[in-house]
Amino acid sequence: MSFFIKRFTFKLIVFIKLYYAIIFSFFPNVIFAQDKQNYYKNDNHVNILMYHRFGEENYPSTNIKMNQFLDHIEELKKSKYNVINLKEAIQAFKNKSAIPDRSVAITIDDAYLSVYKKAWPILKENNFTFTLFVSTDVIDNKFSKYMSWNQIRELMDHGVNIGSQTKSHPHMHRMNKEQIMHELTHSNKRFIEELGIRPTLFAYPYGEYDLKTIKLVKEIGFTAAFGQHSGVAHPSAGLYQLPRFAMNENYGGLERLKLAINALPIIVKDISPSDPFIKNNPPNFGFTISPFIKPNNIVRCFASNNIQTDTSRVGKHRIEVRLNAQFPRARGRIKCTMEATNNRWRWFGKQFVTK
Repeated sequence: MSFFIKRFTFKLIVFIKLYYAIIFSFFPNVIFAQDKQNYYKNDNHVNILMYHRFGEENYPSTNIKMNQFLDHIEELKKSKYNVINLKEAIQAFKNKSAIPDRSVAITIDDAYLSVYKKAWPILKENNFTFTLFVSTDVIDNKFSKYMSWNQIRELMDHGVNIGSQTKSHPHMHRMNKEQIMHELTHSNKRFIEELGIRPTLFAYPYGEYDLKTIKLVKEIGFTAAFGQHSGVAHPSAGLYQLPRFAMNENYGGLERLKLAINALPIIVKDISPSDPFIKNNPPNFGFTISPFIKPNNIVRCFASNNIQTDTSRVGKHRIEVRLNAQFPRARGRIKCTMEATNNRWRWFGKQFVTK
């Protein structure tokens, strides 16, 4: 009798293994879907700040005044915040390991000389790590208002992460595959030649991208990519569409900083339209909120250029947003907020490109 039981058990094990092999062969997204569901439950997040220029008041849309920046530093020094390495935060997303609440990552785009002369001494004095996103052409061409390779090497030697922002800082969604690949491969070659490393983090120039660009950025080996739309970074919206809170003269006051670094994510899935490069302007924007968010309060959405929006809830968890006018420029943004607890807010944003 035991012989027949052993034989039956053996056949059952073989059948189960064969079944899952077939399932995985024909439906490779099954495991991914399960991982995505885990992301949908997990409140792991990081609040990412984005800066460009420091103390260059001729450029208010990309500049932060030094007194504003010093206020930011004093706030971030408080014990309730945790300034972390962005690469480690991305790895935590991938590993589903815990990130402390109110963790903040600092990013700086474009490698302006004021980063080296004005911001870095302050950040270094306070032991605040950051990530510098660089487009290589302006460094190679030795433009006077940008850092040099020697200065970038100095920052890297002191623990600064270096990320890529392409070769020439183009509008990537307007390019074909060959042009995008040239931007990515050439800049990677220059990073290896000058720094001895190939960056793993990528920032889209102007925060602009489409599904084609995401695919190529992922295929070439970057582990995450970042836009310029506001929101709390959470893996549910995709590791290649992560938001950052822009800090400049107009949106860099201390109260806005506090709002940003204390924010929580609106955890989402089923975002539509899936492609940020929209053919229909304005887009019919929608997403589904995680049922695990508590309390499940009213969601309010706002569009750039003060475009009026109508936000409605379909069932318990689906949010649909309709704009009453087109985005008037090549880029348009929508941000959605939900009141949380303890005077905190949940935040989710999306940037679209129209042409």
